[in-house]
Amino acid sequence: MKPSSSELVFNSTPAAVWISIGFVLLVIVLAFTGWKRSGWRASIGWLEFLRVLIAAAIAITLHQPEWRETFKPDTKPVVAVLHDATGSMETQDVVPANDPAAPALTRAAVAAPIADPKLWDPLRERMNIVIEPFSSQEDPPAEGTDLHTALAKTLDESRLAAVVLVGDGDWNTGEPPASAATRLRMRGIPVMTVPTGADTRLPDVEIVSFDVPTFAVAGKPLRIPFAIDSALPRDEVISLSLRTSSGIEVRQDFTLPAMGRLQDALVIKPAEPGRMHLTLTVPKTGAERNVENNKAEADLDVRKEQLRVLVIESFPRWEYRYLRNALERDPGVEVSALLFHPDLGKPGTGRGYLKEFPKDDELTKFDVIFLGDVGVDKLQLTAEQCATIAKMVRDQASGLVFLPGMRGHTASLMATPLGELLPVVWDETQPRGWGTAAPGKFVLTKAGTESLLTKLEDTAEASAKVWSSLPGFQWYAPALRVRAGSEVLATHATESNQFGRVPLIATRTFGAGKILYMGADGAWRWRRGVEDKYHYRFWGQVARWMAYQRNMAQGDKMRLFFAPDRPRTGGTLTLNANVMSTSGEPLREGAVIAQIVSPSGKPSSVRLLPAGEEAWGLFSGTFTPAEPGDYKVHLTCTEAGTALDTTISVQGTRREKRGQPARPEVLREISQITRGQFIDSTDPAKVLAAISALPPEEMTERRQPIWAHPGWAGAIVTLLAIFWIGRKAAGVF
Repeated sequence: MKPSSSELVFNSTPAAVWISIGFVLLVIVLAFTGWKRSGWRASIGWLEFLRVLIAAAIAITLHQPEWRETFKPDTKPVVAVLHDATGSMETQDVVPANDPAAPALTRAAVAAPIADPKLWDPLRERMNIVIEPFSSQEDPPAEGTDLHTALAKTLDESRLAAVVLVGDGDWNTGEPPASAATRLRMRGIPVMTVPTGADTRLPDVEIVSFDVPTFAVAGKPLRIPFAIDSALPRDEVISLSLRTSSGIEVRQDFTLPAMGRLQDALVIKPAEPGRMHLTLTVPKTGAERNVENNKAEADLDVRKEQLRVLVIESFPRWEYRYLRNALERDPGVEVSALLFHPDLGKPGTGRGYLKEFPKDDELTKFDVIFLGDVGVDKLQLTAEQCATIAKMVRDQASGLVFLPGMRGHTASLMATPLGELLPVVWDETQPRGWGTAAPGKFVLTKAGTESLLTKLEDTAEASAKVWSSLPGFQWYAPALRVRAGSEVLATHATESNQFGRVPLIATRTFGAGKILYMGADGAWRWRRGVEDKYHYRFWGQVARWMAYQRNMAQGDKMRLFFAPDRPRTGGTLTLNANVMSTSGEPLREGAVIAQIVSPSGKPSSVRLLPAGEEAWGLFSGTFTPAEPGDYKVHLTCTEAGTALDTTISVQGTRREKRGQPARPEVLREISQITRGQFIDSTDPAKVLAAISALPPEEMTERRQPIWAHPGWAGAIVTLLAIFWIGRKAAGVF
């Protein structure tokens, strides 16, 4: 690279000039005097001339002479234009300033002219313009904003002069953008930030959740929870519509709270088995400007249900009789009963009765097991059978219901593996429970008010009212408190102990299964005056809730269930498979492979491993869905000699929130740190003018300090040496 100019420059001061002139003049006077005294000898004249030359060199050194060369760079400076290409830029909240009544534009539409290469054509003669979109390292990338990485990557440009950052300021992944801005500041690179979007949320209504379950039962009511956020300035009455592909339509009016959230549920009753598509729609409400988020869709698998339930009891008490009757009248439930009758010495017989406790291969076919007032005793359960039931719950996702009674047989289960499954701590000093002359009442807890198990009416308020009016009970089990990890749904209305109100209904999970504890022997009384209305509904809900996970997908020798039952993108989805060998026994070892195809067609494979050495046909693995929609799952196992195909619907939880206010304060901070400019306008002309106003690039300068160069010092030393040697040679001492 040739220099465009070069010159000799002195770094001097007026004082140094006068000192150096005086010094040289003094040396000249002394030299002339010495030469005169020598009688004008030629040799002395040359020595004195050399003395003056050395003095002049020393005087020049005092002025720090430098040789400066300036170079013009061979390449143009670079301006990086970064524009946000993430999901939040789809927010439609930019109202044209010249027409407030016009439809709002999306942030991406407003930013597009600045990212247009044609805008920058006037500057291309003196600058290289690099236009890049930015998002994140997420999958998909547009579902995240990483401002730090976007800014840090610009530092790879060797001749970066400035950065233009266009976006809404939102960031939700990566390091804080201020750290990248600090690095740009250290390089002297300004960042011109251009905010897009409104910093206050426009009037909007958004469906934020539509929790459709994995499957439903034909002919049974299905409750579908939903949540709607409102950014409206006042309460609004909305008419919510739920349509299905089979022609069912449900409309219901709700009051949407101002600047709040509505959480409720709609109830549908699918008639026929099959795949059903559901669409939830909110009409345009109030001054709402964006209706794109007023609709949510999901698929639902409707099945013809046939649950298998086993009821185990010691004596035919009223609770057992009415429970068995209610379950037998349910067309979706197949009931088997094992009534020990220890006083008769032989089990009960009749339609649906078992002669003995089922073998392992038969027991695994039951979805729910009801354990009444039965324990480990002669002509009742054995410790081995209790261990088998515990394995069923843990590994086969079966449900277990504890229904203790006043004979107190449940106390004998505490020393068996079933004792660990009980959701409550038993009072060993009162194994037969407590009887009361005055009927006791249930009181729902907050969890009970919201639980699907205890919904006896369609709304929480009506359901709580029903529970308070149900006929009471005159016996309750000796439960002291609930165990850690259990959830109390109902307590005794009046009775309490040192731990608080006595728990009456509690649930918990154990392994892959669910457990329910019912601590009062009086649910059969709920029929009084209303027949089966509440008694039938409660036990039907219990059976289906406990068998729901187990029946997500099943085939001849394999069953697939997963948790959570309403998976969302970005969350861990645990896949559990119950696999039977070709002989019909639970498989302990084998290669269970789940081949998964995402909604976009991306394949993946998950190997399900045995859940443990004691696992009873249970294989587990994990998978993280990255996109919403239906995932096709093909489950295979060579040892079972069969395959299972099913679909898992994943709901989208977006990291990139649409409709949220922009964050211009983030962009303002970046521009302040880098000493750039915050351009509070999306006018392309103003952005172009800001970059055009950048000062011209400085020429590259190279300085060679002559006064500090070894050659200059060497020359002075050489002259001094010659001067000294000359004096000796001339005989001057």
